[in-house]
Amino acid sequence: MKFDSDGCLLEIKNLQIEGFSEGRWHDIVNGVDLTLKRGEVLGLIGESGAGKSTIGIAAMGYCKAGCRIKPGSSIKFDGMELTTASEEDKRRLRGARIAYVAQSADAAFNPAHKLIDQFSESVIQHGVGSREQAYADAKDLYSKIRMPEPDTIGFRYPHQVSGGQLQRAMTAMALSCRPDLIVFDEPTTALDVTTQIEVLATIRDIVELFNTSAIYISHDLAVVAQMADKIVVLRYGELVEEAETRAMLDNPKEDYTKTLWAVRTFKKPTVAQCTDYDPVVRVNNITAKYPKTSNPVLTDVDFEVYRQETVAIVGESGSGKSTAARVITGLLPPLQGSVVLDGETLPPDYHDRSIAQLQAVQMIYQMADTAINPRHKIRKIVGRPLSFYLGMAGDEKQRRLNDLMNMIEMDPKQFLDRYPDELSGGQKQRICIARALAANPKFIICDEITSALDQLVAEGILRLLDRLQRELGLAYMFITHDLATVRAIADRIIVMLEGRIVEQGEKTAVLEPPHHEYTELLLSSVPEMNPDWLDKIMAQRTSQKSMQSAGNWPVENTLLTLFVSTCRFVRDQYWRPGHWWNAPSKQSTQ
Repeated sequence: MKFDSDGCLLEIKNLQIEGFSEGRWHDIVNGVDLTLKRGEVLGLIGESGAGKSTIGIAAMGYCKAGCRIKPGSSIKFDGMELTTASEEDKRRLRGARIAYVAQSADAAFNPAHKLIDQFSESVIQHGVGSREQAYADAKDLYSKIRMPEPDTIGFRYPHQVSGGQLQRAMTAMALSCRPDLIVFDEPTTALDVTTQIEVLATIRDIVELFNTSAIYISHDLAVVAQMADKIVVLRYGELVEEAETRAMLDNPKEDYTKTLWAVRTFKKPTVAQCTDYDPVVRVNNITAKYPKTSNPVLTDVDFEVYRQETVAIVGESGSGKSTAARVITGLLPPLQGSVVLDGETLPPDYHDRSIAQLQAVQMIYQMADTAINPRHKIRKIVGRPLSFYLGMAGDEKQRRLNDLMNMIEMDPKQFLDRYPDELSGGQKQRICIARALAANPKFIICDEITSALDQLVAEGILRLLDRLQRELGLAYMFITHDLATVRAIADRIIVMLEGRIVEQGEKTAVLEPPHHEYTELLLSSVPEMNPDWLDKIMAQRTSQKSMQSAGNWPVENTLLTLFVSTCRFVRDQYWRPGHWWNAPSKQSTQ
């Protein structure tokens, strides 16, 4: 990337931040020094609790509630000392010259306002343009980051778009005033790999086009390799190592950095599908759509999950993965088809299901921050299913709470009386696992539960789930866009596209060539630990798209056609009402 080697936009010296908990102040960041030039992208990596996000928002002159910047720290943005600047001066900077893209889009958006109105707010407040100009710019940016229906999607509310679409909308919102500095806090965490490529390329193009500086926080080392000019490794609030990206990737100096490069070693032994018994859950030819929509979201979806088996469902944002989970749990009654649990057909609507039926199917959600009540202590969060499903109280309930906390490897004496905001991201997700286990379920749906976690923490969660599955005989449906997670945890894989299953089978069969064309697209879109990978992929796509436009690209060469475009191109080219194109492939089921 090109940047001004002389123009320093951000200079942080001796940054010290402390947080208040358990009646005293604790050090969070310890004397970190950083510099960022105009047009430069700085990558911050490290495990959960390393201080990445704390440093990122400190670059805006901001601290979360319960935290404070200690005297002696210096944060200079374009010559302005933010540690001593007035709140009014900092408010004028935020949103206009410094923008922030949060990790959890669900928690960041106001659910009562349309996306395009939230995009326009900074533009109008900072006097950058009129509402009409903001609307036009929003539609243009939505198109650049490949949002579906860019001219109209902004008029939806946050709950009316998928998680990946919401994350992209927040990226566009941060760009609304064309700031000098953008802090990206895990901006592609919720995105599938095919969408992630487009968003990463868009972010990089805009950084270069407007000479924007960026702090890119991520636990995905391959993504940081594509985005950053320089990488800083953090641990326990201290700077471990700093180097140019290529130098860091080729020759990390510190032992801790080397361990980050070597994570994700876990791989569960594949469990053979046991067809001697009925499946725990069978989904029979489900077709479903949401109210007030005309097109089905799921069409003829059919699969089963057996005891002690993990079935991974993969596909792009909007492919129907989470909708299938909603149908199984009874949150979305299907138009046709049925869900069978242990040989018993479940009522389509969860309101009509018995306590025993509700108890048997539990769900762990993607964002632990929004899945648990921040005003309740862990004791109440995990204890509620014990009372509701099992009628436990008193000493019996306390013993079971202790057992559940020990199952998830968290000391009950230390954690039961804490609030969620006193826990790390990985700890919160473990609490969500404990809450699901409290119901004594047979089947657990895990919806992107490791996507917001750094790789070290995510591996710990996967190992925990594997151990619990073996000990308790659980069946899992694992919804994910992370193919590294699929390789680690899955026994079988289901690939979905536009609400249909295009391929399913044993993990080794699906992941080894020859692949179905869409599966090949997913596998080819996984970032590599090579700084040139994104440039190579985008150049290849641009070249091949030009060949296609010139008429020199045979449409029957579907693999490469798929590779140069998004999944929606496949739908537009090969789907017609009443007909779904599917080239011959092993394991194809539709």
